[in-house]
Amino acid sequence: MTKTPETQKTAVAHGNYVRGSASKVRRVLDQIRGRSYRDALIMLEFMPYRSTDPITKVLRSAVANAEHNLGMDPSNLVISSAWANSGPVMKRYRPRAQGRAFSIKKQTCHISISVESAPSQTNAEVQN
Repeated sequence: MTKTPETQKTAVAHGNYVRGSASKVRRVLDQIRGRSYRDALIMLEFMPYRSTDPITKVLRSAVANAEHNLGMDPSNLVISSAWANSGPVMKRYRPRAQGRAFSIKKQTCHISISVESAPSQTNAEVQN
């Protein structure tokens, strides 16, 4: 008889229409993916990128969702997935010489972070 694996509870939070390009946000998300909540907060605090503030806000929201809606302990949470998709582009124009206009594209992105509880260690893993 085979046992069905337990379904992992996952809490998700989204940050939509965040100013900044998706590629610059992904650069930070790649660093924190798979880490514990505490380690991710420490890393985000000391990274020199502007996108760390909205990412921290979305991460704290995901952990709050896990704590209040699913009853999870924040100290055991791990970032299971984190991604950023591009959002709508705000188009602006800057006047230039001789009546010309140059376009300025202000990028936005949508940030999504999901957290789940860390897998518990079995006796075999503890002995090794």
